[in-house]
Amino acid sequence: MLKEKKNQIVEKLAKELSRGRIIISTNYQGLTAKQMAELRKTLVKAGAQYHVIKNTLTCFAAEKAGKAQIATTIDGPTALAFGYNDGVELVQALSQYIKSTGLPLQIRGGLLGDRILSSEEVLSLASLPSRQVLISQLVNRLEAPLRNLHSILSAPLQGLFIVLQRRIETIHAAEAGGLPKNS
Repeated sequence: MLKEKKNQIVEKLAKELSRGRIIISTNYQGLTAKQMAELRKTLVKAGAQYHVIKNTLTCFAAEKAGKAQIATTIDGPTALAFGYNDGVELVQALSQYIKSTGLPLQIRGGLLGDRILSSEEVLSLASLPSRQVLISQLVNRLEAPLRNLHSILSAPLQGLFIVLQRRIETIHAAEAGGLPKNS
């Protein structure tokens, strides 16, 4: 019975590891049950989950999911935060929670895709803008050369238009004043 339950936990955890875009390893020592519940609520709002799991079961599940490299960030009491949507959003929520509460929660490292991140690299992700902001910045950068090209290509036509307008104005002025037309 106990072995069967452990196998179920490993299966479930392997699915979570496979599904997660980013997995952050933390040391949760010093947090009360109430603080852990608040942290979980905060991370759920960011589209993430936070689980305390035995290290051996985590290592088995990571190997099964093809993400054995996460084992390098596991040492001592460990909880994993799983980000399924935007990895930056998870890191920002976690970082903000740590700063606002002053809790002794430590980020040990993470796994982004197949790349292991140090704790410093994980925290540097928190300074990145959100996905929507990055997309809008990219669109603006792609749009700027097109606007410049449009301006360059339309400048001669605008110059021609202005010359023709001035010519029409001088013809109308000459006709109104009775002056002879210049050809």
